[in-house]
Amino acid sequence: MPSTVPPQPVAHTPPATPPNTAPHPQPGPNAADSAKTNPNPPAPLATHTPKGPDWWLMMRAFLTQGKKIASFAPSSRFMARKILDGINWATAGSIVELGAGTGPITAEMVKLASPKTRLVVIELDPVLCGRLRERFRGSPNVEVILGDATKFGDLLAERGIPKVDHVLSGLPLPSFPAEARDSILATAARTLGAGGTFRQLTVMPLVYYKLYRRYFEAVRFRFVPFNLPPGGVYVCRGFRSAATP
Repeated sequence: MPSTVPPQPVAHTPPATPPNTAPHPQPGPNAADSAKTNPNPPAPLATHTPKGPDWWLMMRAFLTQGKKIASFAPSSRFMARKILDGINWATAGSIVELGAGTGPITAEMVKLASPKTRLVVIELDPVLCGRLRERFRGSPNVEVILGDATKFGDLLAERGIPKVDHVLSGLPLPSFPAEARDSILATAARTLGAGGTFRQLTVMPLVYYKLYRRYFEAVRFRFVPFNLPPGGVYVCRGFRSAATP
């Protein structure tokens, strides 16, 4: 009589899993490594390339930030040349620019400076900073920093720059709180090398002459009529405390 026992299932051994031959993902460069290879990393708050002409970016910053922005328009080439007039580019080792806007003065410095001259540009507005980094990405001696000008001494120290030859300011210093203004000017005095100058743009010619005389022994004013609006440059030497009568 035939067997009625049903056939038993045959156990199958699962195939061996082949070793993983996919390449391991390589870690990307960290921020510190990127900073070493690129002196102009993307602005932390400027997540896209700023769009629009320079005059529009300046107008926008002026309307949204008020007293933090000195002018509603970029400085003219005449203003840029006037603030740089008299600088010895053959010996200048480092220059710091505070409140660079869209970079008309920086551009003029790039034309005149030796490749060995270190140009440190500090801008607080992230959109303007983005435009500066875009514009000067190919200039190896220019470093654009998104930062507060009242802390520019610390920013220089972090980069191993104890002294600079000149401090150029496009900040509206007269409208700053006295404490912030004193901090910027005292830092400028402390970081300027022998024979160095503090140079301040203004769009209100001679109005603030007495203010700068409170801070400096020698102040000269250079009028620039071909600018929008007309203005000029204070060239200051010999810092003294604002408490001096």
